Amino acid sequence: MRNIILLFVILSFSSCQKEKIQKDPIPIVISEKAQEVLNASNQFGFEILQKAFEESGDNNLMISPLSITQALSMTYNGADGETKTAFENVLHFTGQTADEVNQAALDLTTALLEVDSKVDIKIANSIWYREDFSVEQDFINANQTYYDAEVSDLDFNNPASKDIINNWVDEKTNHKIEKIVDNISGDDIMFLINAIYFKGGWKTEFESKNTKDKPFYLNDGTTKNVETMYVENDFSVSYEETFSAIELPYGQGNYSMLILLPNDESSLSELVSQLDNQNWNELIQKMSVPISRNLWMPKFKFEYENSLKDELIDLGLGNAFSDYADFTGINKDGGLNISRVKHKTFIEVNEEGTEAAAVTSVVVGVTSAGPGMNLFAIDHPFLFVIKEKYTNAILFVGTVTDPS
Repeated sequence: MRNIILLFVILSFSSCQKEKIQKDPIPIVISEKAQEVLNASNQFGFEILQKAFEESGDNNLMISPLSITQALSMTYNGADGETKTAFENVLHFTGQTADEVNQAALDLTTALLEVDSKVDIKIANSIWYREDFSVEQDFINANQTYYDAEVSDLDFNNPASKDIINNWVDEKTNHKIEKIVDNISGDDIMFLINAIYFKGGWKTEFESKNTKDKPFYLNDGTTKNVETMYVENDFSVSYEETFSAIELPYGQGNYSMLILLPNDESSLSELVSQLDNQNWNELIQKMSVPISRNLWMPKFKFEYENSLKDELIDLGLGNAFSDYADFTGINKDGGLNISRVKHKTFIEVNEEGTEAAAVTSVVVGVTSAGPGMNLFAIDHPFLFVIKEKYTNAILFVGTVTDPS
């Protein structure tokens, strides 16, 4: 009997030790080249956010820099000449070889998928092309090797092909984004698609019994009562000249949501316009060690959809959409360009945590409060970022102007 009790104590202690280890974030170490490519992805993400914000009016929005970058990086593997140079400039890959960019994507994806067992994260890629179209084998090999892309030829004349692609998207996003393809035209040759799914429970959950209707102050000066969650715990914060920031970790702490709340004398528009990789990294360094805060935070849930063609052209990728595009890496005969880029996202934030998803489709076709305050109340439009702690990888970034 004593042996049985002793065995139970040992097993219980071992289980507790395992649980203790899982509560701490695990450092991620990636190569210098991979970090450079990741920084480039973050910078590109801020630039896309700024362009999308200009077009959003007063609506909520969210993009996934990681999803957009991966879909465009797969496409980049088929670009050459001035088109390839345009990709490198827009995605900030200048100074990197294609192999280095691809290897960085593989290293980062592997690390993000494996680092936290308490967070459910999926990153998937696929390429679908017209069955009678010849695709260069090197292009297929690169995307299969580095992006684990599923590659399939389909009869684009068959209406069921659209459903096959959309069913893949629905499955990879855990049914949060049901479709990305509305139709397949006679000029469409290829769809390059990235899908990301994220579900993370707060490291410290909000209790539903504390959720109350509280006022949220909108940009037009009016207020709305919205469901607002409350928790008292230790959080990392930073108080800047024009905004305040607070970090809410998920799972064991590798992933977190960072909320940037403009001060009364500033605005969400000013905050978005100032975002770049340098300011972002400086902010991360300034975040305090966790200190006690009484946090009020609105629940929110929304979907977002955008055709990124105009934004990408404004950033300098116009060549890839033109009749002069060079995608001979996809097919040596050329005559291809990007006809459409569609980005769709979903996010829900509640007492338990966050569920988010993003899909990016690239379609290739033939041419023809202040310091020291204990209260942190998120009660007016704000910006949020879902990131990984050690790499600073940005999975999602968005703005909330109306949580209701």
